[in-house]
Amino acid sequence: MTFQQPRVETSPKVSDEIRQTTCYMCACRCGINVHMKTNEDGKKEVAYIEGNRDHPVNKGVLCAKGSAGIMQVNAPSRLKAPLKRVGPRGSGEFEEISWDEALEIAAGWLEPIRQDDPSKLAFFTGRDQSQSFTGFWAQNFGTCNYAAHGGFCSVNMATAGIYTMGGAFWEFGQPDWDHTKLFMLFGVAEDHDSNPIKMGLGKIKARGARVIGVNPIRSGYNAIADDWVGITPGTDGLFILALVHELMKAGKIDLDYLSRYTNAPVLVNQDPNSPDKGLFLRDDHGTPLVINRKSGKLAPFDMHGVRPDLGGSFKMGDVTHVSVFQLMAQRYLKDKYAPEAVAERCGIPAKRIRAIAAELARVAFDEAFELDQEWTDFRGEKHDKMIGRPVAMHAMRGVSAHANGFQTCRALHVLQILLGTVEAPGGFRFKPRYPKPVEAHPAPHCRVTPNKPLDGPHLGFVHGPEHLALKSDGSPARIDKAFTWENPMSSHGLMHMVISNAHAGDPYKIDTLFMYMANMSWNSSMNTGGVIEMLTDKDADGDYKIPRIIYSDAYSSEMVAYADLILPDTTYLERYDCISMLDRPICEADGAADAIRWPVIEPDRDVRGFQTVLVQLANKMKLPGFTHEDGSAKWQDYADYIINHERKPGIGPLAGFRGPDGDKSGRGAPNPQQLDKYIKNGGFFVEHIPTEASYFKPWNMAYQDWAVGMGLYDSPQPYLFQLYVEPMRKFQLAAEGHGERQPPEHLRQRIKDTMDPLPIWYQTDQQGNEGFTVNALTQRPMAMYHSWGSQNAWLRQLHGHNPLYMPTKLMRQHDLADGDWARISSPHGEITVPVMEMAALNDNTVWTWNAIGKRKGTWGLQEDAPEATKGFLLNHLIHELMPAKGDGLRWANSDPITGQAAWFDLKVKIEKAGAPQDFTESQPTLASIKSPVGTGPKNLAWKVGK
Repeated sequence: MTFQQPRVETSPKVSDEIRQTTCYMCACRCGINVHMKTNEDGKKEVAYIEGNRDHPVNKGVLCAKGSAGIMQVNAPSRLKAPLKRVGPRGSGEFEEISWDEALEIAAGWLEPIRQDDPSKLAFFTGRDQSQSFTGFWAQNFGTCNYAAHGGFCSVNMATAGIYTMGGAFWEFGQPDWDHTKLFMLFGVAEDHDSNPIKMGLGKIKARGARVIGVNPIRSGYNAIADDWVGITPGTDGLFILALVHELMKAGKIDLDYLSRYTNAPVLVNQDPNSPDKGLFLRDDHGTPLVINRKSGKLAPFDMHGVRPDLGGSFKMGDVTHVSVFQLMAQRYLKDKYAPEAVAERCGIPAKRIRAIAAELARVAFDEAFELDQEWTDFRGEKHDKMIGRPVAMHAMRGVSAHANGFQTCRALHVLQILLGTVEAPGGFRFKPRYPKPVEAHPAPHCRVTPNKPLDGPHLGFVHGPEHLALKSDGSPARIDKAFTWENPMSSHGLMHMVISNAHAGDPYKIDTLFMYMANMSWNSSMNTGGVIEMLTDKDADGDYKIPRIIYSDAYSSEMVAYADLILPDTTYLERYDCISMLDRPICEADGAADAIRWPVIEPDRDVRGFQTVLVQLANKMKLPGFTHEDGSAKWQDYADYIINHERKPGIGPLAGFRGPDGDKSGRGAPNPQQLDKYIKNGGFFVEHIPTEASYFKPWNMAYQDWAVGMGLYDSPQPYLFQLYVEPMRKFQLAAEGHGERQPPEHLRQRIKDTMDPLPIWYQTDQQGNEGFTVNALTQRPMAMYHSWGSQNAWLRQLHGHNPLYMPTKLMRQHDLADGDWARISSPHGEITVPVMEMAALNDNTVWTWNAIGKRKGTWGLQEDAPEATKGFLLNHLIHELMPAKGDGLRWANSDPITGQAAWFDLKVKIEKAGAPQDFTESQPTLASIKSPVGTGPKNLAWKVGK
């Protein structure tokens, strides 16, 4: 008998056409090939999504989220038309209206505000990836109240990085995957930048490089680490400074690197009676001074031929000045930073801390290597080699979202610098448009004038009390109290405080809250139940305390029900987007790159891209910046803006294909065919950095000149890494009574204690948490990024609901088994949820996936959907204010320096609530919301193509 193998088509035709664009399912911004088929009506439909192998970010790799993007454009939860509220807030009762009426209503609310007091508009956006544009819109409207989600996400990491070394992790830089031999992660979950990290981890592990994961939770990347450090939450800074102690004690730091490229040799005033105590000694031009080892005399740090002395000191009159390096040695060599002194608090044995420090030193110095590449530094000195230190680090929200997160992030950056690994081969590398000194960024602006634009950018970097956003009477200028004495260096604003401040009328009342893609009535807010009450609360006259709310989203999220006007957004495959060099570009360390999204399909609903709606609103109100002097519109929609807007001559949203012929990069006149060029090129543009400019970018003149040519700088911007951050000392001086601007009395001591110019660690403020001793954390799963990820039909199969993961010790202590229910309480609230044991977890920490739980009636989900029954949020346990201390004040649950939301300082108490059969739903259970799109079908199915 002869057996015939079946004939199988191994490469079936999956599409009629491929359209290339940029993914929006996480922060990676990977390139994707969207396979299209033509349906019976002749319309193109999405059949399949795969990675674009030519793309500089993902090189063809695509994760489950990216592939599942097809479900976002078919989700039953998509909003279908503009909506006007007709019932009470929170009822979900709306009527569909036309876009003409929606724009008329919005302009009718906004235009009187602009004429009277633009600050009565609070305009805040979520992960929109177009903040250079939304900020431009808000600035031309004239309000000072604008920011995005960074204030409750990553401001500690980003701001600490900018002030310390001119950039940080995420969009700012990446490890040198080709050369690193030891990679250390701190607090990294799996939702951000996942494809590049996965590809990089695969590359370095294939070479035999070691990975150390520092995280209370061993999941994702930490699960494949060679060494997992299950640290106690909030103690990363203490652990890092113990490593610094060991390295300095052993002399295992890069002294040559520190003297050349950092402010370690800069001289600091040590006179205890001087109003300049702790400030740098400067020349008449304001340049910090060092001692030149060659002459023994004072010299500007950037003088050609100078060799700064790390141990320098200088006496001017009766005032002694010593180097930053001496101050560091005096501090970090103290026994308080020794491994034995920190081990118990960190949950890491002293022996293990020493072993990690020794491994960092061994790899950085004993395995140092050279690249045979000449380069010239900013002092004119020529180098015939590039010295490599093959230790790289990466960190994320886990170390950032604590009330000591700013100083912890500073400590981590200083650790890298002491090893000489930043911008050295094998270490951490900046991505253009970084590195940039902090001075190259704007300071925040807050001067509001009726019917005029704001006097400058909303967000920026303060250099001292003179840059705080305060009114003439000393009160906060912004509704979120950013850039005030409460949080002076809040470079991303405080989105988590906007609703509570607006509700309280503190510091003043607003008229309209305008939000985009920010699910503030659910998973994006601390104190979820309280925020819902604030959004619906009325005054004695029966009027809402927040009078008007405009909201834009693509989906029927929890926030939709609490708005008065809904401006429905498109999905990411139905609109133009600009991932701009002015904002958060897709650059890699070896090249400047940006990208677009474009409408690969047309919407089948009456929706418009939010950015285009902003252009149309601006035109309707004739906002300056958007209109010519005669009142005519400069741009008709967002695509028109992307092509023709110039932030300054020759510099626009996109860096590629500029000039009339599309042959210019970085700088050049607008090109009418620019978007077509991007589409033809796969949706992206990349300009590679010359080989001689690849490393040591802050000091490498070849890079500096290349960056000027690309429009990243107007002139070369070489600078020193700031181990000692002088602006922080200026705030301390004010708290000590010096200067014209003085903090309020109740904040003086906190400013003196926390705003140390050298990294410190302090216990986060847990007063009021007596009896609540267990750490509680959240992190996003790899299959999610936006909160809308869990209503995606494919991704729901990976995370239908979330248990509370508990370590073996706590499971046994409370007589719990998998599937049992536990009552979790904090000083603020209580939840009852299912639990599951996890051995690879810090033994005093519990955690869960964030944003899985959904409110009934939202997202088009069935009432009995697992997300809406067993899914839950820890947000119910967290408050935007700290527990009362008894001093008559309620302090923000935020970092006192930047105002970042301290999500991960949550402490809880655990009690067994019952067996699996005792509960059917997680508690609290909120009433179902009526959805403007109704409920999706039980089974989601559709036919693609003919």
